[in-house]
Amino acid sequence: MGAPDATQDVAAGPDRPDEPTTGQHLLGPHVVGQRVVVRRLVRGETGPTGGPAFTDVLGTCLSWGDGRCVVAVEGGTPLTIAAADIVSGKPVPARPSPRLRVDPAAAQRRALALWSDLATEPLGDWLLRHSPTSAARRANSVLAMGPAGVDAPLERVTAWYASRTGRAIAAVLTGSAEERAFRAAGWAAESNDGDTLFQVAGVAQVARALRGVVPDGGDEPQPDQQGDLVTVRIGDRATGVAAYADDWVGFRSIHVHPDHRRRGLGLAVMAALVEWGAERGATTAYLQVLADNAPALALYGGLGFTTHHAYRYLAER
Repeated sequence: MGAPDATQDVAAGPDRPDEPTTGQHLLGPHVVGQRVVVRRLVRGETGPTGGPAFTDVLGTCLSWGDGRCVVAVEGGTPLTIAAADIVSGKPVPARPSPRLRVDPAAAQRRALALWSDLATEPLGDWLLRHSPTSAARRANSVLAMGPAGVDAPLERVTAWYASRTGRAIAAVLTGSAEERAFRAAGWAAESNDGDTLFQVAGVAQVARALRGVVPDGGDEPQPDQQGDLVTVRIGDRATGVAAYADDWVGFRSIHVHPDHRRRGLGLAVMAALVEWGAERGATTAYLQVLADNAPALALYGGLGFTTHHAYRYLAER
């Protein structure tokens, strides 16, 4: 006979009839580094029904070998479990990052810091936004994510922007009840652009991915800080903006002159902006990119960014 399967342990049987039989499970050396749930026998204890006692362990498998499984229990110290005591077990999905559990509207409000002159006004639970110096839609649209909680919100949005930009624009979650309400009132896509993706990543992960980036030409990125907002330039060839607020650092206006692209300048700007945010204690990085911008998505995906939510802009017709 061949060696027993690494994913099975049988603690009882003909040679050990006095002990309960452990079952087949999906654990073994292949789950090291993964999040697992393990049900194990508690020897010497009796369960509530008078039979054997069992307990469940949830954590990350640190090692498997020599008849033992070591699990780093969340919020506790590593626990060593005899493989013979494992009744059942399997890998489980990784716990979602706390940054991915942030409500989309709350994430969007973190991004308000990207414009130093942004004027805002609440409309129930919506937020009216206007920047007198920027034409960006993010700075000149109502953040309409979730119910407004007030009467006639669409009419009030139109009136508010009439004296500011002359054109009312709404940012809504893709496929949301708010999008349906705006469309039912005659609003339509503001442009032919694809949806906008709000993407997040861990600052440490992005910093690691950008470690060692050296811009072509040897020019060092030069920061110009104003409060919790910074602009980084590499001569007149590349530029970018970052803002820090509430443990998050966000990026916008990452631009490389067309004559100097594919030379690492954009990455060098990002590296300087990320370092600036990390120095202020930021642990979450975010940016926003069009869903149909495949090159940018590939670049940011390589840095560790994942989509938090998708939204689109609607305008009154």
